Amino acid sequence: MLCCIPEILVVGIKEDDGRNEMDDVPFFDIQLPYELAINIFQYLDRKDLGRCAQVSKTWKVIAEDEVLWYRLCQQEGHLPESSISDYSCWKLIFQECRAKEHMLRSNWKNRKGAVSELEHIPDAVLCDVHSHDGVVIAGLHSSSTIELLEARSTKFVHRYTSGDVRVWDTRTWDYVAPFLDSEYEEEDEPGMQPYVSFVRINSSLAVAAYEDGFLNIWDLRTGKYPIHRFEHDARIQALALSQEDATVATASAFDVVMLHPNEEGYWQIAAEFEVQKLVDYLEIVPDTERYPVAVATAGDLVYLLKADDSARTLHHVYGQPVTCLDVSANQAAFGVKSLGWVHEGNKILVYSLEAERCLSKLGNALGDFTCVNLRDSPPHLMVSGNMDRRVRIHDLRTNKIALSLSAHQLGVSAVQMDDWKVVSGGEEGLVSVWDYRMNQKLWEVHSRHPVRHLAFTSHSLITANVPYDRVVRSADLDNFATHRRHRGLVHAYEFAVDRLALQSALPACRSSCDTTAGNSYDLALAFPYDST
Repeated sequence: MLCCIPEILVVGIKEDDGRNEMDDVPFFDIQLPYELAINIFQYLDRKDLGRCAQVSKTWKVIAEDEVLWYRLCQQEGHLPESSISDYSCWKLIFQECRAKEHMLRSNWKNRKGAVSELEHIPDAVLCDVHSHDGVVIAGLHSSSTIELLEARSTKFVHRYTSGDVRVWDTRTWDYVAPFLDSEYEEEDEPGMQPYVSFVRINSSLAVAAYEDGFLNIWDLRTGKYPIHRFEHDARIQALALSQEDATVATASAFDVVMLHPNEEGYWQIAAEFEVQKLVDYLEIVPDTERYPVAVATAGDLVYLLKADDSARTLHHVYGQPVTCLDVSANQAAFGVKSLGWVHEGNKILVYSLEAERCLSKLGNALGDFTCVNLRDSPPHLMVSGNMDRRVRIHDLRTNKIALSLSAHQLGVSAVQMDDWKVVSGGEEGLVSVWDYRMNQKLWEVHSRHPVRHLAFTSHSLITANVPYDRVVRSADLDNFATHRRHRGLVHAYEFAVDRLALQSALPACRSSCDTTAGNSYDLALAFPYDST
C-alpha cells in the first residue's frame, strides 16, 4: 500500500524570508514538489491519511496539511459554509465533528434528548403539517390565521379547519408561536373565514391555500403580513413550494399556475398550464437553473410542467391511477395502482426528467404505495411506504428491494431515511425508528391520530399526528381534556440540546416581549411538564 513505502530520499529544504519550507518530498523512488504530493494525498480518506502520517516525519507533515483535512470536512458535510481560513487546525475540527456525529447517533439509538409538544390554541384542530429547517407553520380551526412553526432544523406548516396560521421556532428555548395575518376584513366574524387547505414553508417563505381559492404568501424575513395574495376561481387542490427559491405552484380545477417574483420583487405568473383531470399531487423540481419545473399527477396522468414549454405527458396508462409522488433534481418517482383483469402488482416507477423516459419499475406489492421519498434518500436508494404495512428500501442500481420492514399495524403514511436509519409513520399513529443496516427497530412512539408529516435531520425530528375529523364532535366542547384528545399533536424531538438558541433567527418567529420557557425537558424524551 501507499503508506507502507519507506522514505528513501532526503527532503530538500530551502531558506526563504527566514522560514524553512519543504521543497521536495520523497515519493517512491523520486522527489516530488510539495504541491504535487498534496494533490496525490487528496485522494486518501481519513484512515489512509492516518496510516501515511506514521511512515515518516515528512509524510506526517503532508498527511496533516490543512487543505487535506478541510477537504475531508467538506466531503462529509461538516461545516459546509466555512472557508479554510476560518480555523487553524482542520484535523482537530474534523475529529470534533466526528465525535459529535457519534454522540448524535448514540442519542438517536438510545432515545436520549429533549421532546416538546408544540402547543396551539386550546380550541384549534390540526389539519395539515409541513416542515423545513426547523420552522413549523399551522392552520387552525377556530379563526382565520395560519400558524407557522420553526423547528430546529426543520420547518413545519400545519393546516387547521379555519383560516388561522401560526409559527413556532423549535431552534429556540422559547417556543413562541406568532400568528401570520391573512388580511381578511376586520368586520368578518371570527370563525367565518374560509378554512386553510394547505400550508408550505421554506427558508424564507410561508404559503397557505384556502378553501375559497385564495393563496397567501408571507416573507419570514420581513414580518407577519402577506407580501402577495393570489386568487383562483375554484378550490385549490394541490400546493407546492420550492425548497431552494421563491417559486410557488398551485392547482385549481384544470389549471396549474406557477408564481415567481420578477427582478423588482413583484410576484407574477411565470407559467400557466391546462390539464385534462383534477390534480392529485404537485411537486416543484429542485435545482432548476433558469425556468421553474414542476411535476403533477392527475388520476392516471403524470405531467412534466416546464415554464418555458407547454405541458408534456410524462406517463399515462389508462385505468392505473397514481397514488404518491416525489421528485429529485433529475428524477421523479411515483406509485402506480394496477387495476384490471390481470393484476400485475402495484409498482413505483422512476422516470428521468431530462430524457422523459422510465428508468426503473420497482416493487410488486398487493397494497397501494402511499408515500415515497426520493429527494431525501441517500444516492442510489429510495424508501417507500405501502398500505400493506411495510416500509421498503429500493436499490435504484439493481431495481430490487434491498430491505422490507414490517413497521406498522395499519398502512404507512409518511417515511424518510438517511445513511443508517429509517423513520416511518403509520395510520394507527405510530412513529417507528429503525436502524436498517442491522434490520432492528430502535424505538417507537404512539399517539391517537394518523401520522401525516415527519421530517428529521441529524439532530432533530418533527412529527405531526393529524385527526381525520377536522371538527371536535363532543357534547362537552369546553372540556380541555376532551378537546385535547381530538385536536392532533405536533412533537419536536431534539437530540443535541446544546444547539438551541435563545432567539429565533427569523423576525416572524421572534417574541414581541421577554418571555421564559414554561416547560422542562427530560433527557429521557419524556414529555415536558409544567414547571408550576
